[in-house]
Amino acid sequence: MIIHMDTEELFLRNVHIRWDEIPEESYLRNIPALSSLKDLPFHAPVTIFSGENGSGKSTLLEAVAISLGFNPEGGTRNYSFSTYDSHSSLSDAFTLTRGYRKMKYGYFLRAESFYNVATMEERYSAEDPRGRALHLHERSHGESFLVLAQNNFRGNGIYLLDEPEAALSPQRQLSLLKIICDAVKEGAQFIIATHSPILSAIPGAEILSFDEGEIHPISYEETGAYKISSLFINRREKILEELLKEDDND
Repeated sequence: MIIHMDTEELFLRNVHIRWDEIPEESYLRNIPALSSLKDLPFHAPVTIFSGENGSGKSTLLEAVAISLGFNPEGGTRNYSFSTYDSHSSLSDAFTLTRGYRKMKYGYFLRAESFYNVATMEERYSAEDPRGRALHLHERSHGESFLVLAQNNFRGNGIYLLDEPEAALSPQRQLSLLKIICDAVKEGAQFIIATHSPILSAIPGAEILSFDEGEIHPISYEETGAYKISSLFINRREKILEELLKEDDND
């Protein structure tokens, strides 16, 4: 079971957005869940960002990561590289409230730039005489993803994951869930943007929905990941029949 921390023990307790510093013409103001957000408090060692594509989950997660000192494309706070500068200016308007504990470790892991991070991981380990080569590019995508998580997720750190399920089979998602829970027991904090009904089920996680125009807490059973997956599994034939039926006008 997840260990429940006091909010003061969390490395990140709150994000405040200074909207007066964001240009009126910024596209950020057109994302309903973000434009209505002034403060985002964190209450649990694991926070799940849930919502449809385009709802602002990854944009907010990326801005939090940058504010904490992580490279926009991913990696630890020691990583410094850029293959394509596409991050928003949202982080420039952030004020962070931190807990009393000082984080020793951390990682920003995003599915869309994982190849670049894996390349830099190999390069940095080769340059560091104390480093251990992980041979990430010699493994399958999912296997290298898990190896990187096993090698970097530990206590006394904060970890931000953007759609980590993209690289993983359902079985491997369960493996990642176990890695996350083990790190939390050692004092880690996680913020995860995901569509996975498996990762959304992490015990004790606070789930925040980005749908319906504002960020709000929901139960696991209210997530789209759970509802759609459950509906499809229990009514597969009916759903496929409706989805694939020929148009009456054909």
